[in-house]
Amino acid sequence: MKLTLTPDELNACYGELHEANAAFKGHYPADSSERQPVHTVYGGANLFKAGFAGKLGEVALKTLDTYAPNYHVFARVLGLPGAETLPSNPVEIDSLTRALESNPEQVREIKQAAWLAFTVYNRVVKKLRTEPIEDNRIDFEDGYGNRPDDEEDGHAVAAADEVAKGMSESVLSPFIGIRIKTFSDECKVRSIRTLDIFLTRLAEKTGSRLPENFIVTLPKVTTPEQVSACAGILAKLEARLGYPKDSLRMEIMIETTQSIINHRGENTVPLLVAAAAGRCRSAIFGTYDYTASCNITAAHQSHTHPSCDFARHVLQVSLAGTGITISDGATTSMPIGPHKASAGSALSPQQLDENRAVVHGAWKLHYDNIMHSLQHAYYQGWDLNPGQLPVRYAAVDTFFLSGLQDASARLNAFLNKAAQATLVGNTFDDAATGQGLLNFFLRGMACGAITEQEVLATGITLDELRSRSFVRIVNNRTRQ
Repeated sequence: MKLTLTPDELNACYGELHEANAAFKGHYPADSSERQPVHTVYGGANLFKAGFAGKLGEVALKTLDTYAPNYHVFARVLGLPGAETLPSNPVEIDSLTRALESNPEQVREIKQAAWLAFTVYNRVVKKLRTEPIEDNRIDFEDGYGNRPDDEEDGHAVAAADEVAKGMSESVLSPFIGIRIKTFSDECKVRSIRTLDIFLTRLAEKTGSRLPENFIVTLPKVTTPEQVSACAGILAKLEARLGYPKDSLRMEIMIETTQSIINHRGENTVPLLVAAAAGRCRSAIFGTYDYTASCNITAAHQSHTHPSCDFARHVLQVSLAGTGITISDGATTSMPIGPHKASAGSALSPQQLDENRAVVHGAWKLHYDNIMHSLQHAYYQGWDLNPGQLPVRYAAVDTFFLSGLQDASARLNAFLNKAAQATLVGNTFDDAATGQGLLNFFLRGMACGAITEQEVLATGITLDELRSRSFVRIVNNRTRQ
């Protein structure tokens, strides 16, 4: 066949493309295959104890039992899909519950909403009993406040002691870390001192061992120099205290307009990540500090404000494919009733109703906010109170379970089509949608919302799932 381009011209072109493609892969190595927690629970450092996770789980279970003692109440409060169709008559509820307990899949075929509400509620209860907190952040910033130096010094030492105790007793959450103060001129001295004290004490108590998935959170980042300073301090502490090389990781909090677009009109996010010199594991969006930096008044600051969605998307497109995970912010309306019973005096029926209304309202807002995050592909967020934990897990489970049947059918169809595909063009056209379906199952399994059996029912194998690539699955099946 006659060609116009010479071999030398082609080789030069191939070489340039190879270098460019290699550079691209260096910048975008792909999303991390490591587990990402569905939330981070922040709590003041002065309150942290080794058994913090278990204690909050107990409080969360008590709150759930008090304000939603069964699945149909919980489903109605949160507004789970089809919750309005659930029975309210006690006799009907009892009959439906017995049917769900004896044969849930049979009920699922005829009453999807009941199956979903029942399954979500029971998975939430199990989660709160077995792993109530996935990620815990010992907070020396907003959740702690400004205190005398002697007091913060003491809390830094005490927190390190409790972490060491938690390590020895195996009671820490799977992910844990500390949030120091910002590196602004006003706080930099205090922030670095707390970090030094905590890590020095922890090294003394543990023989320079860190908890699994330990991380340092740097809040209110505004310049790459703040990030590079933190990374440099971590490197020095790591070397001098005997921690393994590159074991001290960090995450940055995007809470200001300047951390999105700088004074030169540049996207700041990649510059901040690069300044961490490989130590940055994740980036967190801070809803309320960010809206304040946009001069949005308190009455209109919200998780779903359009300014927040803009910042989320900038953060998302900046970090997609880099391996850096992203996390969304918090719901600040707490599920805490206004009335508390005093010793020897019970609450009146009206006070109980008022407590219930406040808790249910805060739950519904938190559920809607989490769903907003999940729909925008933010699979992690903040929780600030144990009463929010049932809602966090309910929202995550609902998000994946409500789409499970449709996603299973679609993935099965795509896999069958891939096995028969012969045209590269047709296969490529399906790749993006197929990868999206694969990501759905990978995310669902990682957070425990989807079981391994439910994934295998789609026709995919475990080896294919572990490849994390729909294109690779297609290529392997077409060669068979």
